[in-house]
Amino acid sequence: MENDWKSRLGVVYSTNPDFQYQTEAQQEEDTLPPQKQRLIVGIDRRNRGGKQVTLISGFVGKADDLKELGRALKTKLGVGGSAKDGEITIQGDFRDKVVSILQAMGYNAKRGN
Repeated sequence: MENDWKSRLGVVYSTNPDFQYQTEAQQEEDTLPPQKQRLIVGIDRRNRGGKQVTLISGFVGKADDLKELGRALKTKLGVGGSAKDGEITIQGDFRDKVVSILQAMGYNAKRGN
């Protein structure tokens, strides 16, 4: 990790031979239980070449838990998608099905736009 120069871009060179570069560790929030999650299920058409995607936002928790929830939804719906940056993207318009699946899993989900 000492030669990880990409994480040190923009850092000024030091002539001190004992200098150790310190990186800030980002802490992830603990995942809230499903009953306390407030998920919004909407549809998005922007910057997708005219295709519709179902967008689930409002997830609070670790990235691994978000990916696991996204994987479960994609499996139950039989479609593709992704889970990153606190949002789950499902290919196609499945708002009603996603809300019913999330509520069956114990999540507090609402249909957005």
